[in-house]
Amino acid sequence: MASIQQDIEVDAPLAQVWDALADVGRIHERLVPGFVAECRMEGRVRVVTFGDGTVIHEPILDIDASRHRVAWSAGEPFQHYNASVQALDVGPDRTRIVWIADLLPDELGGRVAEMIGQGLAVMKRTLERATRG
Repeated sequence: MASIQQDIEVDAPLAQVWDALADVGRIHERLVPGFVAECRMEGRVRVVTFGDGTVIHEPILDIDASRHRVAWSAGEPFQHYNASVQALDVGPDRTRIVWIADLLPDELGGRVAEMIGQGLAVMKRTLERATRG
């Protein structure tokens, strides 16, 4: 099983980062515009259309306000996919975002790691831009 963990620090307060992370149906507007072109909720399932046109259905498993963590799974093309993003306070107006994903088949690990890196970079730009106003 491929296991990926990446993190990034952003110049934004934890409360602002968590507010955007917890708004799971609006990630295309609040977290990763362009990287995700469209997002909508169908019950507890987030339907994500990535910038390249790929559509993935992601059941939301948990939105944990006490740990500032969102967890989800995903279907095709994965045999197994479970991921989470967590925000951690690391100082005044600074937050670390940790994204962890475990998936099968292993062969998709490299592409997913690349996408996570791209997603984190877009999150950083988006959240820091929102902080500056």
